[in-house]
Amino acid sequence: MDNFTFYNPVKLIFGKGQLEALPNEVAAYGKKVLLVYGGGSIKRNGVYDEVMNQLSKINAEVVELAGVEPNPRVSTVRKGIEICKNEDVEFVLAVGGGSTIDATKAIVTGAKTDIDIWDIVTKKEKVNDALPFGTVLTIAATGSEMNAGSVITNWETHEKHGWGTPSTFPKFSILDPTNTFPFHATRQYMAALI
Repeated sequence: MDNFTFYNPVKLIFGKGQLEALPNEVAAYGKKVLLVYGGGSIKRNGVYDEVMNQLSKINAEVVELAGVEPNPRVSTVRKGIEICKNEDVEFVLAVGGGSTIDATKAIVTGAKTDIDIWDIVTKKEKVNDALPFGTVLTIAATGSEMNAGSVITNWETHEKHGWGTPSTFPKFSILDPTNTFPFHATRQYMAALI
């Protein structure tokens, strides 16, 4: 047997109905929130409405970055960074799967520096600061909700790099298994089964 030490600073909030923890978790960091998500499945399956309802309980001021693509692009990350800086965002919430969370890790890092995020992703520059962020996971396959790693693609240069820093661990991740069921099954039906 090999000896090892394991440290994971992410607060995992697991179980049916745990989205109700969102207001208290976010309020600990601020009320100006950037909501990051992908192609819109969270609007079709009801998760978006649930998240917005929970954020309204703390009167959060929400700005959005929709359309994070699979293999998130640095161009999308730069849009998120610009939003954070222009809107004085205090907290970023990633709602989705690994790509959304990976993009968010780059956004929160770039929001705290004037260094171009691609130089950080390619390890030409090093930073150890980021805006706080949390996740609401909607796909059971990623791992990004509980680690500091991220993979970002530069479409223009045809490069894809993995990177991470100690500051890119989520502050919390809400893992409600009813949000990770296959899209073709209705969430209400599947939720009744567990």
